[in-house]
Amino acid sequence: MIARNLVNTWLLPLKTSDTGLDALNRMDEYKVEHLPIVNNESFLGLISEQDIIDFNNSDQPLGNHKLTLKNPFVYEHQYIFDVLKLASEFKLTVIPVVDEHERFLGCITLQDLVNSLAKTLSVDSPGGYVVLEMSEKDYSLTEIANIVESNNGRVLSTFLFSRPESTLINVVLKLNTIEIGSVLQTFDRYGYFIKASFTDDESDEDLKERFDSLMNYLNI
Repeated sequence: MIARNLVNTWLLPLKTSDTGLDALNRMDEYKVEHLPIVNNESFLGLISEQDIIDFNNSDQPLGNHKLTLKNPFVYEHQYIFDVLKLASEFKLTVIPVVDEHERFLGCITLQDLVNSLAKTLSVDSPGGYVVLEMSEKDYSLTEIANIVESNNGRVLSTFLFSRPESTLINVVLKLNTIEIGSVLQTFDRYGYFIKASFTDDESDEDLKERFDSLMNYLNI
């Protein structure tokens, strides 16, 4: 999925003639902390709520404000994971999208991004989750998929988390079945360390508790 397909049309950019107060009101309306500034079709930069607060004069036009985020954007052909990387790096609530000439095409909000990632990672599909912890050198998606398929399952999606200070990685698997007992037993038999597992048939309270524990562990 590429950035152009994620752009929404309801979030309007700011102009340099808009004031800081205009920007704050629009941020409050859209429930975001960043908005793009555009001159005709040219993307000029991204202003944050903090930029306006630090300037300490919300009546001044945005053209007078100093932007701490001048070039945080993605090109229309970049993939969803590039959008996610930029949002994470700069802690953005809005990600501008431009064409090859850096003409503004629109924005992707965090909610847009989360919804698209949920589809990409098959979060909405029923099934089970397995989190494996292993050394980077031991990671083999082929072997992992073979273990799942040998138990009549299928890997719908997988993603990896690593820590800069460690050679260990966490491999998060979304499977197409809630019957994951035999899969877990086979992983254990092959010497895999199972960090966590849960299925969509658990109660909402249990599922939320276990999912929150997993996200806290992964520092998400």
